Amino acid sequence: MRLLYRIAVTPAAGLHAALLWLRARLRGEPLAPPMAQRFGFAPPVTGRPVWIHAASVGEVQLAATLVRALRAHYPDLPLLVTAFTPTGAARAAATLAPEVTVRALPYDLPGPVRRFLGRTEPRLAIVLETELWPTLFEACRRRGLPLFIANARLSERAAHRYRRFGTLFAPALRAAVIAARSAEDAERFRSIGADAALTHVTGNLKFDYTPPPDLAARARALRTRYAEGRPLWVAGSTHDGEDAAMIAAHARVRARLPDAVLVLAPRHPQRFESVAAELSAQGMPYVRHSRSPDAAAAAGAAVVLLDTLGELLDFYAAADAAFVGGSLVPIGGHNLLEPAALGRPVATGPSDFNAAEIARLLLECGAARRVHDEQELGTCMLEWLHDPLERTRVGELGRAAVETHRGALKRLLGLIGPQLGPPTA
Repeated sequence: MRLLYRIAVTPAAGLHAALLWLRARLRGEPLAPPMAQRFGFAPPVTGRPVWIHAASVGEVQLAATLVRALRAHYPDLPLLVTAFTPTGAARAAATLAPEVTVRALPYDLPGPVRRFLGRTEPRLAIVLETELWPTLFEACRRRGLPLFIANARLSERAAHRYRRFGTLFAPALRAAVIAARSAEDAERFRSIGADAALTHVTGNLKFDYTPPPDLAARARALRTRYAEGRPLWVAGSTHDGEDAAMIAAHARVRARLPDAVLVLAPRHPQRFESVAAELSAQGMPYVRHSRSPDAAAAAGAAVVLLDTLGELLDFYAAADAAFVGGSLVPIGGHNLLEPAALGRPVATGPSDFNAAEIARLLLECGAARRVHDEQELGTCMLEWLHDPLERTRVGELGRAAVETHRGALKRLLGLIGPQLGPPTA
């Protein structure tokens, strides 16, 4: 089975590399991260770092939470963060570098994996959520490298697929410590080969998000720049098929609140230009955040197109209310906890299978509202923007819900701590 896996991965890795190169060439951009990193060729990392793997943008936020916690307990500990997707690597570089070394995850082939581990020499590995790489995990096991799967989640559908390839995944998983989000996730990991004695239920790390200490100051600066004295809402992490709905909803808002501002933040950088074209086609006055508009341009804009990476959180903190995308289209939704933890009322569409338990919690406690189209979204935002007491009430419900469910980070650090020794701070 392992031989067949390698035979399948080899051309897949080549095709993936070619597609990344072609996309960068067509855009006239440098390839980032460098392709050599995906084949294990990268400058050595000194000091035997703790290695954290975050597949894409969503996991990078979890990695940032874990990085801050490790920094607080072990300030001199070298840290390495890897990502698989270019957007994940870009977000990690924008938010964590240069204090943290950022690399691309190598392809799951013996050569790239061997070179990566040889040049980084991590003291332990922490893989976030559901990234299961048989070659990499087996190499960690053979090296005696402690491996943790943190915030581990596994749907029944995914578990069924993994069980079909038990001889491929079970040996690599057997030595991994599983820190599962829920009892159901823990049981599914056991069913695909995880050691029951090494499988723990620690809870959801997303609830342990702590805003950076300078976030409030950055948010005030953005509010002054774009919407001082004006209502402001954010549509974060939108996907293709949602932007037109955001623009239509904002038109409904501005019919009653003509000075209201929308911050429209597409999930993927490759969509920035198409969203800008959509705003122009709809006749919606907008500015691009990347171009640092002056006060006059900002004052005349109905929409701020957030076309940079790593600043969505700042805009959530600056906003009165938020919509989180990937939910009006069948993507599964994105992180509702970021705006909720900041005390912002949050709207979400019907697609939430990526974090159904979080959506259910916030909806049931009244901290979030379900919307199904631009009409419902516009009505919802208009209500919150028009009534500061109501949006404050709803926002505080979300903040309280997040606070109540904290604790996963402490439990995870309890599992990792014996590998790192006593805290140095």
